[in-house]
This record gives sequence, C-alpha cells and structure tokens, in this order.
Amino acid sequence: MSLRKFLTTVRRKRGKDESKSKEGVFVLERRKHSRISVELPFEYSGVDGKEIHGGISVDASEGGFLVYLPEAMEIGTFLKIEILFVKGPELNTIKGIAKVVWSDLAAKESWGENRYRLQFKSFQEGDLHKLKNLLKEVRKTHNRQA
Repeated sequence: MSLRKFLTTVRRKRGKDESKSKEGVFVLERRKHSRISVELPFEYSGVDGKEIHGGISVDASEGGFLVYLPEAMEIGTFLKIEILFVKGPELNTIKGIAKVVWSDLAAKESWGENRYRLQFKSFQEGDLHKLKNLLKEVRKTHNRQA
C-alpha cells in the first residue's frame, strides 16, 4: 500500500478526510546535520576511562553518529570516543566526548549488538575540523560513485 493511500485510509477511519489536496506528502527534515553512510571504527570508554571497548559506526554527521556496541548502555551516558581513520599513509584519530541519546534494544536480537545514536558534545582541539574534512571527503567519494 502506498503512503498516500495509507494516510487517506487513516483519515477516513478517523472521520477527518477534510484535506483539499491528496497529491503527495510533505516531509520536513529536522536534522541540523545531514547523515552520511560510512563505517568508522572507534574506541570508547566511560568518562572514567577504565575499560576501552571497540565499536563501529554505520552513519555519521557533524552532530553525532549511529553505532553498534557490544554492551548495553543507558540513555544519557557520556563516553570518551576515539574515531580511527586512514588519511594517506597514516592512521588518524578524532577524540571527543559523546552522549548516548537514543537506543534500539531490538537490534540486539537481529544484529547481535546494541544500536545507539551518539551525540557529539565536545572534541579535542582541532578534531571537529578533522571530522568535517573527513565527512566532506566521504561525501565526494559517494557522489563520484553514484
């Protein structure tokens, strides 16, 4: 069933099919930063920094990233993160603090890992610039392949 047909059916069931136009759906993008599909390995620890774990992102933006982690986290948890990437012949890192703002506990059953949205809160000096450049390069690569 198309989205338009679904919405029309819902309006009729509710008795509120008063719309004058049924020609499409308007979707408002609420994100401040657009996401890019990119797998980035990273390390994280609690802000106390005692145990270091590894994770992988599936998308990223200047505001945060979607990640899969092996352990359960509470929303509101702050993490020290270190994103790893290769630029030229050397390994680079982006270090900062991120906060768990969303979780999908159902992902544990289907993927075997926990899925979270992390929001960047702060970066080590100069690392936000590194992140912006990395995302810019990834966008260029995706646009060339499309």
